[in-house]
Amino acid sequence: MINNTKSILGLIIVTILFLQSCGVNSNLMFKSKDEKYATLESTPMKPQSDYRISVDDKITFSLSTNNGTTIIESLSGINKELTATNQQLDYVVRQDGTVELPILGNVFLKGFTVVQAEDTLQKLFSKEYNNPFVQLKITNQRVIIFPGGGSDAKVIPLINSNTTLMEVIAQAGGIADRGKANTVKIIRRENGERKLYKIDLSTVEGLKFVDMVVQANDYVYIEPKRDLTKGIVAEIAPIVSILSSSLIIFTVILNSTN
Repeated sequence: MINNTKSILGLIIVTILFLQSCGVNSNLMFKSKDEKYATLESTPMKPQSDYRISVDDKITFSLSTNNGTTIIESLSGINKELTATNQQLDYVVRQDGTVELPILGNVFLKGFTVVQAEDTLQKLFSKEYNNPFVQLKITNQRVIIFPGGGSDAKVIPLINSNTTLMEVIAQAGGIADRGKANTVKIIRRENGERKLYKIDLSTVEGLKFVDMVVQANDYVYIEPKRDLTKGIVAEIAPIVSILSSSLIIFTVILNSTN
C-alpha cells in the first residue's frame, strides 16, 4: 500500500516538473517560431535619413546674433566681455508637435530635422534680432540595450550622433555571461513600423557590423542562453517542499493505522 502511494506521488511530482519546466526562462523576449529578419546586406551601417523631432523629445538651443560673430569673438578672446556659452534649458515637444520657446511662444517642430528646426528658429528670431545664429540639440536621444543577463537592461544616452553598436555594448558593460554573441538583435522603427536585424558578433566576420551607427530609440537585444537548471529549481522548489511534507505526513498516518 505504501509503495503504491509513493509511486503515485512520484508520478505526480514528475508530471508537475514537466508542466513547470514549460514556464522556465519565460523572461526571454522577442521569441518567434517564424522570426523574420532583414537581410544582412540591407543592414544600414549609417542612418539612411536624418532624425526627425518627435513628441516628448527634449530640445535645447543657443542663440547668437550677427551670424554667430559673438561666439567667435568670445572663443578667440577678441571680446573678453562676452561669454562663450549661454544658459541652455530643455524644452519639451508637446503632443500637438509644438514647443513653447522664449519670445517666440509656441513653435511647431514635430517632424523637422535638426537643420530644418535651426533654420525655422533663425527666421523667427530674425524679427527681433539681427542675423540670428541658432544651434539646436535633441538632449534625450537614447538606445535601450539588453546585454543578455536577463535583468540588466540599460538606457544609453546618445551623446554623439555617430555612436556605434560596439560603443553601446561597451557602455552597457559588454555582453553578459549568458549573452549569445551570435544573436544580437537590432530592433529599429522604420517608416512607422519596427524592423528586426540579426547580427552575429561571435566570429571575425562580424567585425564589419561593430561600426554600425545606432539610432535614437533603437533596441539592442542580446539573446541570453537558456538557464534550465536555475529556472527549474526556482520553479519547483516550493512544490517539491510541499509534496515532500505531504508524503511524510501521509506515510506517518498509514503507519499508525497498521
